Amino acid sequence: MASARHGVREAPGGLALLQELLNTRAPMAYGTDLLVTADDAQPWLTEALNTWSRVSGLPAPTLLISSSDLRSLRRLRTTFENVTLAGGNQGPEGALPPADVPVSLVPDADGWVRIVPTGRGTRWLASALWAEALLAQQAGIWPRLKLCNNFECRAAFFDTSRNNSGVWHDVSTCGNTANLRAFRERRRLMGGSGALPPRPTVQGPPSLI
Repeated sequence: MASARHGVREAPGGLALLQELLNTRAPMAYGTDLLVTADDAQPWLTEALNTWSRVSGLPAPTLLISSSDLRSLRRLRTTFENVTLAGGNQGPEGALPPADVPVSLVPDADGWVRIVPTGRGTRWLASALWAEALLAQQAGIWPRLKLCNNFECRAAFFDTSRNNSGVWHDVSTCGNTANLRAFRERRRLMGGSGALPPRPTVQGPPSLI
């Protein structure tokens, strides 16, 4: 799955499908963009939809990807990147365009109304993704789906910190990289070389000889 390539915690429930779409972008240091060719996109989408169907309890159609579908999926990914960033006040200025996708409201045997995706092809997928975004907002977990603050990474991760303060998908990689970059920039502005500060040396006791 796409999110596993980035080594991130999977979002709960059906929100993982949206996270999967965001994480089809190439990992920072290796791998490929899964939405460039149908050979990469098809197995990813089939597995992602099977997982979504199992989690949601709803049937998922079999979607066969064409070249025009790849363009639609990439546009859809960009749209949800902007929506995710807007939730963290990092998105583009102004109102985002409307989703313009259909959904069905279906009551179950117990009278609970469910949001069921409708449509064909990538329109069905868009319907499912917007429905999951709405359900995540209603459940109060939407703000925890974030894009890594490292612009060279942008992995989508689910923030499990108590105060929802996470900004890196992995502090040991993207966090340290960003801190090192900031340090070197400060040194550059101060006229320094940008080298790492020397490690302090520990002086031993004076010799008695």
